[in-house]
Amino acid sequence: MRRILPLLVCLLALGVMPASAAMDTSAEHALLMDAGTGQMLWQKDGLSAMPPASMSKLMTLDLLFQRLADGRMKLTDMLTVSERAWRTGGSRMFLKVNTQVSVEDLIRGIIIQSGNDACVVVAESIGGTVEGFAGMMNKRAKELGLDQSYFVNPDGMPDPPGQLMSALDLAKLSRHLINNFPQYYHYFSEREFTWNNIRQPNRDLVISTLPGADGLKTGHTDEAGYGITISAKRGNQRLILVLNGLRYPQYKNDYFPNIRRAEEASRVMDMAFREFRSYVIFNAGQVIGQAAVNDGAEPTVPVALQKQLSITMQVDSHKGLNTTLVKPLPGLTAPIAAGQRVGTVTISAPEFPAMTVPVFAAQAVARESIFQRLMGLIKKK
Repeated sequence: MRRILPLLVCLLALGVMPASAAMDTSAEHALLMDAGTGQMLWQKDGLSAMPPASMSKLMTLDLLFQRLADGRMKLTDMLTVSERAWRTGGSRMFLKVNTQVSVEDLIRGIIIQSGNDACVVVAESIGGTVEGFAGMMNKRAKELGLDQSYFVNPDGMPDPPGQLMSALDLAKLSRHLINNFPQYYHYFSEREFTWNNIRQPNRDLVISTLPGADGLKTGHTDEAGYGITISAKRGNQRLILVLNGLRYPQYKNDYFPNIRRAEEASRVMDMAFREFRSYVIFNAGQVIGQAAVNDGAEPTVPVALQKQLSITMQVDSHKGLNTTLVKPLPGLTAPIAAGQRVGTVTISAPEFPAMTVPVFAAQAVARESIFQRLMGLIKKK
């Protein structure tokens, strides 16, 4: 991702995906993303900042995975449990003060058990203090282009207040973890973990019920409501779904809201796999039009895309797909080199935001000869 979505998704009109009649949810915030391209396929108040609760632990894991991948840390490294970590409330791994725990066990404690105490151990080891680690989280968020994210702690607890992320940022972060740390992604699909003789099931019940689901993280606080970020792959298609702000005031027991949250996430993701397909719009090198050239030996240059353009959209939207004529860059003047960017082409469809992608010269165009210029002047007279 590296802050910029792939070239084929260079512009979404107004930056907003229109609500689809085929997609719906009771969640206050929702967003669906194509994991392959980074396209935002559908959203419901998915661009505004919200309390992410324990889903923000994905950023804690990103900083940890980064250090594992570059060799600064190892899965076998032993980290010490401080008193602050031991006293951390909420969901816990049930670590004992002054004991040592391997990084791999802490990863399982964070993902499967949603252990706030495990997050504090990792934060203190990497950042020196929880507060120092929060600063690292905010720096990392800027590097990844998570523009609606702000972190005050590694676990998403509401005290201190102020932890914020958007559903779009959670989807971006999830896509980054999937694509950049595949060697650690398997931890998200583990069903249970036992530590200190206490067996805890993965709070993400979707991985046990939805075909193709293999992660990522749940969250809950009174302010945030119930939330979940999931990813599932069927065939060659991987989708990422974020839901937050699910409210279940009728239930006093935590068990039933977890089931209802999983049912809603599974229902929406199933709907997404039915409604959305990936379509090849243009093949690499396929000439898709002509761009007018000033002072060229030829009046136009054939244009093409350098890479295959595949777009994920709703089946009904694809029926009304329209590609506009190529729009040349202003003042496009010869000589033109093969492969030079020469303009744009716009793709639009019903209930789909107009997408503008760059096009390139399929062949070179030399500057017009002196004879051609003279002939042009004669014609003008």
